Amino acid sequence: MTLVAVHQMRSRIDPFVNLECMISGIEQASIEGATSYFAPEMSLLLDRDRNRAAVHMSYEADNKWMPILQKTAARYGIWSHIGSIPVLHDDASGRLANRTYIIDPLGRIAARYDKMHLFDVDLATGESWRESNVYRGGDAPMLADFGPIGIMGLSICYDIRFPDLYSYYARRNAHILAVPAAFTVPTGEAHWHVLLRARAIESEAFVIAAAQCGLHEDGRRTYGHSLVVDPWGEVLLDMGDEEGVGFAELDIGRLAEVRSQIPVHANRQTIETG
Repeated sequence: MTLVAVHQMRSRIDPFVNLECMISGIEQASIEGATSYFAPEMSLLLDRDRNRAAVHMSYEADNKWMPILQKTAARYGIWSHIGSIPVLHDDASGRLANRTYIIDPLGRIAARYDKMHLFDVDLATGESWRESNVYRGGDAPMLADFGPIGIMGLSICYDIRFPDLYSYYARRNAHILAVPAAFTVPTGEAHWHVLLRARAIESEAFVIAAAQCGLHEDGRRTYGHSLVVDPWGEVLLDMGDEEGVGFAELDIGRLAEVRSQIPVHANRQTIETG
C-alpha cells in the first residue's frame, strides 16, 4: 500500500501566502507517512484580474517559488506534484503556459506538462471564460515516472473532457492519471465525479484529482471535492468543499487485479478516423 496526500486549497491572490500553505501541506504529508503530495491547478496563484496578476508572472528560469518548493520536497524526501502554476510561455509571445511540475524527493524537476485544452466556454449561469486570450495550450501529452506509484499521465482540469488524451496514456500503460483542477461550481456539480470515474474505469488506472474549493479573493467559486479513484471506479477519497490535506491508500496490486478481470488494454482496437 502507498499513502498519497491530496491538498485541497482555496488559493489566494498572493502567491507567497499560497506558497506557505503548500509548504505546510508538504510537511503534513511527510509527517503522516505519505510518499507523495498533490496540489491543485493554479496552486500558487489564482487571480482573474490580469493586471494584478501580471506583477507575479515570470519565465520559468526566473520563477521565485519553484526553487523553494524544490528545497521543501528535498527536505522531506517526498514526491511532489505541484498542480499547476502560470508561467510566461517560452515562445516569448507574452502569453502564459498553465504548467504542471513534478518534483522528485531530491528536489529535482522530474517532468513538466502544459495544459493542452483551454477553457473557452459560455455557461448558462452567465459565467464566461476565455483562457485562450491569455494562455497558449500545450503541444503534447506527458508521461512521467512518479516513483513508488509508477507511470503517471499528466493533465489539467478541462483536459478531463477529452478522452483521447487519456486513451493515449492508457495505451502506454499509465498507472495513474493526475487531474489537478479549479472546476467551476455548476460544471463540477454536473460532471466532476462522473468524468473522473469514467477516466479511471476506461483507463483501468488510478485517478488523483486535487482541486480548488470555495469562494476566492478574485470572486470566483470553485467546486472542491478533490478525488482519488481506483481502477474499478471506486472513490477512495472525496474531500467535499473544505480546505485541507486528505489521504488515500493506493493498493498498486489493484491495477493487475482489475486488468485481469476486464482486459481492456488487450482488447483495445485501433479505430481510424479521417
